[in-house]
Amino acid sequence: MTTKTKIKNEMSLSFPSKSCNEAFARSAVASFIMNLDPTISELSDIKTAVSEAVTNCIVHGYRRTGGTIYIKGRITEDNKVTIKIRDKGCGIEDIKKAMEPLFTTAPEEERAGLGFAVMQSFCDKVKVKSTPQKGTTVTLEKIIGSENE
Repeated sequence: MTTKTKIKNEMSLSFPSKSCNEAFARSAVASFIMNLDPTISELSDIKTAVSEAVTNCIVHGYRRTGGTIYIKGRITEDNKVTIKIRDKGCGIEDIKKAMEPLFTTAPEEERAGLGFAVMQSFCDKVKVKSTPQKGTTVTLEKIIGSENE
């Protein structure tokens, strides 16, 4: 028998896919989780992962042509933070390949191709769903307070 975890808080926001909004997204998500009293390390981890996901939307999803980035956040009573970052851009043909370290679709911008690897190193779980020509959703999960256990 599974028990459903209660939602403590939720949020959603959307903003234009401009580089200047990457810092806004990072700060907004950081503010959203502050009531969980995260460590500096936990806060930094989430901010970095969000930055990478938003940058992927701007650079790869919309290829700097403009669009809207959507973020949904959820905190459950077990202190699990789930952040979904979505674009309606070009999508990813091969998710497995895109998640390989050093793979990039923007070599002309001197991208290192480490975005997904960075997200995975800072989160407990990273899921990617994408449909070519329809967009991509990156789901980041992290339990706050697990560092203290």
